Amino acid sequence: MLNNITLGSRDSVLAMWQAEWVAGGLRRAHPDLNFHVTAMKTKGDNILDVALAKIGDKGLFTKELEVALLEGKINLAVHSMKDLPTQLPDGLTIGAVCSREYPGDVLIAKNNKTLQELRPGARIGTSSLRRRAQLLHYRPDLQMVDIRGNLPTRLRKFREMDLDGIILAYAGVKRMGYENLLSQMIPFEICLPAVGQGSIGIEIRSDDDATRAIISPLDHRESRLAIEAERAFMKRLEGGCQVPIGAYARVESNRLSLEGTVADLHGKNAIRRSISGPAENAGQLGNQLAEILIEMGADKILQQARQEFGIHE
Repeated sequence: MLNNITLGSRDSVLAMWQAEWVAGGLRRAHPDLNFHVTAMKTKGDNILDVALAKIGDKGLFTKELEVALLEGKINLAVHSMKDLPTQLPDGLTIGAVCSREYPGDVLIAKNNKTLQELRPGARIGTSSLRRRAQLLHYRPDLQMVDIRGNLPTRLRKFREMDLDGIILAYAGVKRMGYENLLSQMIPFEICLPAVGQGSIGIEIRSDDDATRAIISPLDHRESRLAIEAERAFMKRLEGGCQVPIGAYARVESNRLSLEGTVADLHGKNAIRRSISGPAENAGQLGNQLAEILIEMGADKILQQARQEFGIHE
């Protein structure tokens, strides 16, 4: 019988919050078991002076955790689902997808302004090509400034660099207790979120049935199906979290709706469509929507983006 379970996490403040949140849920479900969180740095945490897209995104924030998992040093790894590549290493699987927080992006801006109210040529901080592309499609005059780091670091850079605003994921802002700083919840009509944004995933060894059973109370069916559709959409487009792809799926009354977009880095050429169908066909719906966008030229937009920004596969 498995009595002591070790959870692996990145060592950022937000990642540790998420790991402790998972551990708390597991302790409530299994008061007779012991759960311990261990933290480690990933490649993405160690390289902070280079844009993410330029150093590649295959396991940028997950590889070290996955190695520890495969070596048996930890029983499970806790990830932000948006960081988890669509192709997992052999021997690993997503054991549970936790209930999803609101997945949209938010604006924190000077004088509490909205995107529409920002001055012409406003300087906006973001490290995301997805956000950059969609925001420039909405307002081509914006100047996008690359900033990286954890949430407190980006808030500090926002002030030090005298930016007009920064774009962040609502989930992280809420989890870190910064909701009082919000200027605007950015509508999905302007900016679709990253695939998996807002949800916490638990990765385990594929053959570890004991751990799979332990974490099963945290698996949220509607969130898992929605993210399955989004990940299938991104995988068919051969995209990663550092390319200008946005998607949002939701499940209501066992029916899944998925909306996806691909935009060039200047926001001039953006394509966007939606699809719906039975929730149990989540992966198939993701593939179908990707095929629709490919027929509209999504593959050419993504190829150009990779070449233009020097994105590594």
